[in-house]
Amino acid sequence: MLDLIKDLWGFLNERKKYWLAPLIIALVVLGALIVFTQGSAIAPFIYTLF
Repeated sequence: MLDLIKDLWGFLNERKKYWLAPLIIALVVLGALIVFTQGSAIAPFIYTLF
């Protein structure tokens, strides 16, 4: 997992595509939110937001 992050950061640095970093972070946060709330008691509250 750490190698993936290093490779991704290296790509962003080499190609000067810094604008992709917030997009990747947002996708990771949304993915984590979906995974962690799937079976929890917080799920009904999250579903009302969307």
